[in-house]
Amino acid sequence: QLQLVESGGGLVQPGGSLRLSCAASGFILDYYAIGWFRQVPGKEREGVSCISRSPRSTNYAEFVKGRFTISRDNAKSTVYLQMNSLKPEDTAIYYCAAVPIVLFKPCVFASREYDLWGQGTQVTVSS
Repeated sequence: QLQLVESGGGLVQPGGSLRLSCAASGFILDYYAIGWFRQVPGKEREGVSCISRSPRSTNYAEFVKGRFTISRDNAKSTVYLQMNSLKPEDTAIYYCAAVPIVLFKPCVFASREYDLWGQGTQVTVSS
């Protein structure tokens, strides 16, 4: 069974940090691009970051550039999203998603491109 499971969410004060994990099972992560998305109730889901098969091929939304870092550890079948300098507006449910991709093709933020989704993890930034 192909599955993605997010973890690492929680409550953090403004300026704090969290590291989200996206653990894959049932498939070989090496052949997949992974995207992180977030959604607030009543608003559309938005792309946050993505990483292609090459760990150096990454993409970030403007509103997280310089604060968030995506990385992958294929040996552990896990993708991480390190979130620093968190702001109240980062509060959302964060989802990871996977799509098979050819080598050297860059990842994209379009959620419709992703086949497999996790259940999400809540991130709340508040004092």
